[in-house]
Amino acid sequence: MDTAATPISLAEAIRLAQQNAPATVQARGAIQTSSLSVKQAYTAFLPTVNLSAGTSHQSGDRFDTQGNLVPFTGNPSSYSTGMNASLQLFDGGRRFFDIKKTKADEDAADAGEITQRYQVALQVKQQYYNILAARESESAANAQIALADQELRAATLRLRAGVATTSDSLRSVIQLGNARLALLTAQNNLGLANATLTRLVASPRPVTATPSDTLDQQVVIPSLAELEPLVQKAPAIEQANAELASAKAASRSAKTAYLPTVNMNFSRSGSGLDPRFGLGDKRYAYSQSLNFSLSFPLFNNLNREVSVLRASVAEDNAEVTLRDARLAAHQTLVQAVGQMTTAQQQVAIQAASVTAAIEDLRVQQRRYELGASTLLEVLTSQSTLDQARTALIRARYDYRVAKAQLEALIGRDL
Repeated sequence: MDTAATPISLAEAIRLAQQNAPATVQARGAIQTSSLSVKQAYTAFLPTVNLSAGTSHQSGDRFDTQGNLVPFTGNPSSYSTGMNASLQLFDGGRRFFDIKKTKADEDAADAGEITQRYQVALQVKQQYYNILAARESESAANAQIALADQELRAATLRLRAGVATTSDSLRSVIQLGNARLALLTAQNNLGLANATLTRLVASPRPVTATPSDTLDQQVVIPSLAELEPLVQKAPAIEQANAELASAKAASRSAKTAYLPTVNMNFSRSGSGLDPRFGLGDKRYAYSQSLNFSLSFPLFNNLNREVSVLRASVAEDNAEVTLRDARLAAHQTLVQAVGQMTTAQQQVAIQAASVTAAIEDLRVQQRRYELGASTLLEVLTSQSTLDQARTALIRARYDYRVAKAQLEALIGRDL
């Protein structure tokens, strides 16, 4: 069912998915936004400057106090310019805390982007391994159909020869039908896995996994003690740490509202008749002023108290989130290592079981041909072989997925 799909390597599928997945695109956007916020926080130490320029035009006759019409004889146009600069000299340290907060937000965005990349990689690997498992199931179903068809022909010939019963032939028909259903299930699973992988990589054309050996190159599974330091630096924990630092800085920034603020303001303006707005014209009149102001709100309808409380609650939530992230990482570590170890052993056990089941089926078929056993014993051996193959496929899938989960946890490949 995947003949129309374009084969793609696992590395290429992960690269395309990390490039196109909405989660990773949003994560990269968060990095850009947070990086610009850091620069903006630093500019708070610089003055704000505004420039202005204007012109006015007067014309038309007017009446004097006696009611006589007097022509307008003044200059019809006048021009003005202005410059205003303001700088906050003291704000209780709020700007320093804002810089710490924005830097922590940038660190959280960086860790979040790594987390999203490996989560996307985990999703791709799961679907990629689903395709491999579906192909293995399809091959197993084809082998099952071939054996069932062979047994049906043998049972039919023996029935005609009078050395078998009708029940043997009917059981063979049932076995063949079950094998065909298994093939249909495997093909449907393969088509669904291909479609899911195509969506993850955002490909306009269907894609599928490249032909791969059913046996993966198994790695030496590190111990919990070896992995624990890596887990403590996992992207999810690093993100939670950065979010806690951001919350602490925001809490301290909110408390600066209880301190006064000192501001400086400088303004310079000019007006005259020069259409070049005073450039090179000494008749342009200028005025300037420098002001200092101190402000301290004694009561602002509990706005400060609400802001401080919200920031404190956010800090408490960030601490709880960090603690839970560490515990969740340890839980996932124990689970992934346990699943990898178990699945690795299951692969070896089930591979030996498949070999034994194949040999057992061969012996039973030979005995059946010689009339030393019944078809029921042959079908039982066939069923045992089918179950062993299914268990082997499942063990391989579980091992692959557990390895991918561990890599997503620690944020690196094993």
